[in-house]
Amino acid sequence: MKYLEGPFAPLTEEVTAYDLPVTGRIPAELNGRYLRNGPNPLGAEDPIVHIWGMGQGMVHGVRLRDGRAEWYRNRFVRTPGFAPMVHVIEHAQRTFVLAEGGLPPAELDEELNTVGVCELGGTAEGFTAGAHSKHDPLTGELHSLSYMPGRDFVQYLVTDAGGSVVQTTAIPMTRTPFMHDFALTEEHVVLWDTPLGFDGFECRWLPGHPTRVGVMPRSGGDVRWLDIGPIHVSHTLNAYDDGDSVVVDLVTAEGPFDPADPGAIRPTLDRWTITPDRIHQQRIDDRPQDFPRVNEARTSRPYRYGYSAATALYGIPFVPEGMPPDDAFTNALVKHDLERGTAEVHGFGRDEAVGEAVFAAVGLGEDEGYLLTYVHNPRRNASDLVILSAQDFTGEPVARVHLPVRVPLGLHGNWLPDR
Repeated sequence: MKYLEGPFAPLTEEVTAYDLPVTGRIPAELNGRYLRNGPNPLGAEDPIVHIWGMGQGMVHGVRLRDGRAEWYRNRFVRTPGFAPMVHVIEHAQRTFVLAEGGLPPAELDEELNTVGVCELGGTAEGFTAGAHSKHDPLTGELHSLSYMPGRDFVQYLVTDAGGSVVQTTAIPMTRTPFMHDFALTEEHVVLWDTPLGFDGFECRWLPGHPTRVGVMPRSGGDVRWLDIGPIHVSHTLNAYDDGDSVVVDLVTAEGPFDPADPGAIRPTLDRWTITPDRIHQQRIDDRPQDFPRVNEARTSRPYRYGYSAATALYGIPFVPEGMPPDDAFTNALVKHDLERGTAEVHGFGRDEAVGEAVFAAVGLGEDEGYLLTYVHNPRRNASDLVILSAQDFTGEPVARVHLPVRVPLGLHGNWLPDR
């Protein structure tokens, strides 16, 4: 099974290591934890290990302080049944790992041990924070859009900075969509109902199902639906209001495809400008890419820079040995300058593989900060935490923190600066 092999292969042990070796120099202003969550199937007895993106969750973290890498830890998310394994965030001064499909989050302590299941944003209907809950950088609110197989509606949740639910809005659907992500602006919530959804409890591409995009005021109320050609939406880069229009930058892919095989998807970065009566689609970059991130101080507001991970050979002169061109990751990151319409590529070693890169701000400038990401180094059969300067994106890494084990290619994470 290719998603149990090579850089995807799960780990069997929890590891703790202190005073990690470093090549280069860790910026002294980076004080906090870089955490990333992802699937880590426990073994062949797990009935869903053949599906990448499923299985027991494992969180990997590195603690940086005063120019030192104090520790690395990996810990299983120890909750009953299916574990949260999609994302990891901080909210209300607590750390949570997120799931989707109605599964509740779990809380972690400072050393990544599982405190227990926590109904973050929990409602009477059983909905909780979703896989890609988003912070409003001005209000501190956490905005979530959650779905649950078997339910013909999704729920929009707002949790205030203290962790209390302050708004819930049920949005009727014709069936349960696979709504992994959504978009947020200062005034609106944008969601998509695509052919990828649930037939009973099976997630698959439903060819006869139309694709539509919904725009709803943050305060709730009616959703304005607009039809669009059949397409799948992977992740949102960012979104913002522009007069009467809503601009959404996002990763899309044409269907049909098997949702159990993300390597079969050829995603590209697009811009949707949604007016009151139509959607104007524009291709930002046609090289295959996914896992887009932004300086989160610009979430839901106009912005200039975005970052993504290249996901195929096309347009990238680097590809890890043994990984086919259509696989889910390669060894390059892309920085987009959306104001100039240009892109820069940072390529790692030929046989290395890199996933999502997270922006860590150290100043007020939009790209005044660093990109943090785990890079698989097959020569060591281990991973490095690589730190890149966002303003010198194609230059040599500022630092490489050498981890004692390999971090399997996985899903999403965050930089959690010291409070």
